[in-house]
This record gives sequence, structure tokens and C-alpha cells, in this order.
Amino acid sequence: MITVVGSLKGGSGKSTVTFNLAVWLMMAEVRLRLLDLDPQATLRDVIEIRDEERVKPKLTVETREALEDPTLREADEVLIDIGTADIEAMKKAITLADRILVPVPPSQADIWSTQRFVRLVHGLTSKQEHRPEIIGFINRADTHHAVRETYEAAVALVALSGLRYIKSRLGQRTMFRRSFSEGRAVFEMKPVTKGSSEFHRLCANLYPHLIS
Repeated sequence: MITVVGSLKGGSGKSTVTFNLAVWLMMAEVRLRLLDLDPQATLRDVIEIRDEERVKPKLTVETREALEDPTLREADEVLIDIGTADIEAMKKAITLADRILVPVPPSQADIWSTQRFVRLVHGLTSKQEHRPEIIGFINRADTHHAVRETYEAAVALVALSGLRYIKSRLGQRTMFRRSFSEGRAVFEMKPVTKGSSEFHRLCANLYPHLIS
């Protein structure tokens, strides 16, 4: 399955989510291909840190040339981190995708951006026999019960036509930033934390066949 992690807005946490998913899948011993199509190369940077620290399992990241590889679908899972700086590569990845995962921070600007992204995906794939499923979830959610933005964002995503909202959410936690800067997944840093539990729930929702 080809899963694209994307949105139109920077700062949504796409690379952090992609990296953590990649580590989780490698630990599940699947044959994974990992692509970084963002010229900012954030995903490649964190994997370089991981290599320098000799953290296992080892991750290998590929660039946009892999989109033209006819053997791409032979992998068990493919993860593609996209950015808007390379619009042609982004469009190509969307047309190849089986599903598109959209991390949505709880802000009105991110809701509007997600609406535009869903329209873009539909426009690019409307004539395809197989159209990708678009899945949205709240990323960097408020962790204080009195803050209402996360709830309001979830309500907006539920109502967004063309997107399937999943309840698994990731909180705005320092551990995600810290682990990323050290080249480790959040569950590698501290297996028993709220952040680790949240991420395991997200993975169980996205890859139920790997834990059944």
C-alpha cells in the first residue's frame, strides 16, 4: 500500500509523523520503502542523525526518482512525505497513492488548508479508476481539557466532505520534538508515555492487519 503523508500547509508535522510511522513499520518487519519529496529534506535530516547514532532498525530514504520505479508497489508498504515546494513531485505522488494521511493541527487556518488540499486531491484523481482515500486526524492537539480548539477542529473534520476523520490524535508534546531531534521515534525514547500510547493507537488504526 502506498500511503502519502501530506497537506498544503507547513508546520503540520508531516515529517515527524512519517518518520515515526516508518520506524514502527520497520519494527513490524515489513518491507518498507520510504520517500522524501520535500526539498527541505527534513525526513532525510532526521534519518542522517539516526545513522550517525547507529540506531536500529536502520531506515533508508529515497528521493523523487523512486516515483518512476515500476517496482515501487512490490514493497509491503510505501510511505511518502510530500511538500508543496516540489509541486510536480507532490502531484505525482498523489496520483500513485492508495491513501493520503493528513495531519491537521487544531487551528482554523489548518482546517481551511485541509479543505483546499482535499479539493486538490479530488481534482488530480477524478478521472482515475482508483482514487485514494483521504484520512484526516488531529496532530499537535491541545493537552489541556479547558482548551476547545482541538474539539472544534475535530467537529470541522468530521463534517468535511471527501475526508474520513479518525479519532486517533497526537498531542502537542515535547517528547515528539525531542525524539525527532535525536533520530528516534517517540516510542523508542520512552515506551511508556502518553505520546507513545497515542502513536501506537494511530498505528493500530492505520495498520490493523499488522497487530491482529
